[in-house]
Amino acid sequence: MDEPVPKYNYINPEEYLALERISPTKNEYFDGEIFAMSGASYHHNIIFSNLFGLLAISLKGKPSFPFGSHFRVHVRENGLYTYPDISIVCQDAEIIDDEYKDNLLNPSVLIEILSKSTRDYDKGRKFFLYKSIPTLQEYILIDSLNILVKIFRRNEDNSWTLTEYTKDSNTFNILTIDLTVRINDVYEKLKF
Repeated sequence: MDEPVPKYNYINPEEYLALERISPTKNEYFDGEIFAMSGASYHHNIIFSNLFGLLAISLKGKPSFPFGSHFRVHVRENGLYTYPDISIVCQDAEIIDDEYKDNLLNPSVLIEILSKSTRDYDKGRKFFLYKSIPTLQEYILIDSLNILVKIFRRNEDNSWTLTEYTKDSNTFNILTIDLTVRINDVYEKLKF
């Protein structure tokens, strides 16, 4: 019987976390490989600031809470470690690693701001991996090159429904946190 081909340069999750905690840059991890994350554009940063500010104010005093892109999410079901642009937790945050408290397990909403370099990955493979998170109810993609918001919502049968919002939509809803967001507020200060 043939033995499986060994993976060279394989990094286990413990090695990744040890390296990541001392790294000056952020890196994702999946299936024994580490992937460097690139910096964010002007448009990306404006959208992040606009939306995160809205979320922080809207959720103040409520049970849900937003986290920014420096807080790592771990998908226990498939081993992914990643840094979503925004994570929203709607119950007590479940964190692994008692010492560092730096891996969130139970986001209810994940938001990614699309760029040229991440667009295909965020819409494809990353979403496929995110679907394994049992608590995830909405996955929101915000385009940084056009006015376009895509929201994937989990149905009761674990299928997903996509709704798209453009500049003509005026608003979109994040149902999990019962929040209506004006598209102009997300893209404020940007010209396309």
